[in-house]
Amino acid sequence: MEGRIHSIETSGMVDGPSIRYVIFTQGCLLRCQFCHNPDTWNRTTGEIMSVKSLMEDIKKYLPYMKHSGGGVTVSGGEPLLQLDFLLALFKECKKLGIHTTIDSSGGCYSKSAVFQNTFLELLTYTDLVLVDIKQMDDEKHRKLTGVSNKHILEFAKQLSSLEILVWIRHVLVPGKYTEKDLTDLSSFISTLTNVEKVEILPYHKMGVYKWKELGLTYPLDGVKTPSEQEVTRAKELLNIN
Repeated sequence: MEGRIHSIETSGMVDGPSIRYVIFTQGCLLRCQFCHNPDTWNRTTGEIMSVKSLMEDIKKYLPYMKHSGGGVTVSGGEPLLQLDFLLALFKECKKLGIHTTIDSSGGCYSKSAVFQNTFLELLTYTDLVLVDIKQMDDEKHRKLTGVSNKHILEFAKQLSSLEILVWIRHVLVPGKYTEKDLTDLSSFISTLTNVEKVEILPYHKMGVYKWKELGLTYPLDGVKTPSEQEVTRAKELLNIN
């Protein structure tokens, strides 16, 4: 089994518990205005890599994972666009007792049988899902990401109903949210029974150069990173200690 891979980080510290071997897959359906990896959008590019070759490399880092309580995280792009590849990879990880995490926006989530059959099997090999909820207001979500959030919220609800452990992540972009948006997000999170952690990810400009290299107009030009006070207030509204 092969997948389209954008890049690999062998010692990630922010994409799940402890030290992670992070695989960034190629391809995404969202067009987030704050995306720091627009080079992952195209579904036809990236390096074709086999599960076998990835596992050979992952095994080199097993001592670090075992000692730290880390594991393998598949991010993107959008990893759920490559369900069969992800399932094959996680099956091999579990043979070695490796903790597995998916970082997903849920942008390609579907209730169709074609998606659900593989998705449900994949979840049996998944320890944690990092769920990126960009905006609770559907109209604002469409403007911010190019797509509706309705199926994304259904994605979060299904994970809750199946009792799959999740971390909820929200990118805080000044000027793109109100306090009501955050309290609405907090209310939604309170309906979920599987949330271990909620994280605020302050907007940053580290990926702006990629937009320029790709000949794209950066839509948030002039937007500053949120202040410490803005982040603190957001955490209060989301009940993050």
